[in-house]
Amino acid sequence: MRRSVLIGTGSALPRHAVSNDELSKTLDTTDEWITERTGIRNRHIAEADETTSSLATDAAKKAIEAA
Repeated sequence: MRRSVLIGTGSALPRHAVSNDELSKTLDTTDEWITERTGIRNRHIAEADETTSSLATDAAKKAIEAA
């Protein structure tokens, strides 16, 4: 019988993080309003040089190192 086993995991996030407080400076909202409705306090926004594939590559390298 063939089987697969996870022996390492990795993750990657875009470098730029934005808080609800930062968003409230440019949008008509507040940290409390966003948090109450979504539970989100921060989000990561990809820069021009960060793509899905570059983040996936970084995560894969970390998974290989963890294995």
